[in-house]
Amino acid sequence: MTYPPQQPEGWSDPAYPAYPPAGQPPVSGPAMPGYPPIPDPAGAYPQPGAYPAGKDAGYPYATGYPVPGYEYGGWGAPRKTNGMAIASLIVSIIGAFSLACYGAGAIPAAIGAILGHVARRQIRTNGDDGDGLALAGIITGWIVTVLGLVIIAFIVIVLVFAWTTASTTDPGGTGTGGPYY
Repeated sequence: MTYPPQQPEGWSDPAYPAYPPAGQPPVSGPAMPGYPPIPDPAGAYPQPGAYPAGKDAGYPYATGYPVPGYEYGGWGAPRKTNGMAIASLIVSIIGAFSLACYGAGAIPAAIGAILGHVARRQIRTNGDDGDGLALAGIITGWIVTVLGLVIIAFIVIVLVFAWTTASTTDPGGTGTGGPYY
């Protein structure tokens, strides 16, 4: 394996100006031809030993503390998710699982759908996140509500049919009405 040739001692690339040695103030003047001179404010560069040796050694500005205004990488604080949107989806899903209880899931699902509508109104006025959660809660809630009502209607129809046919049949089995008539 061959290595690139080494440059002679004291050589520097004119396109990349050399930094001053540690402990010496920076040289003011033009960084490159055609550019304004570099200002030399007092205390612009930290003195050697200003930071403890260790993880920050060699990186004088990496102190581990956030720069004001850049706590979240310069993107600003994340928006909060609307709590009612989260509740809407959770209550609608609970209603879906409660459908097995003879359609009783229609009640919490309807509540979840209404919470979703209220959450979307709040999101439009406050600018919070969670519009998709609220919409999912609305859709799930109304679908489960309709399914729950269909299940309840089916159970009522079956019970009414069983009750009406049971009263007209011959419970004794004699064909004459038996002792129960």
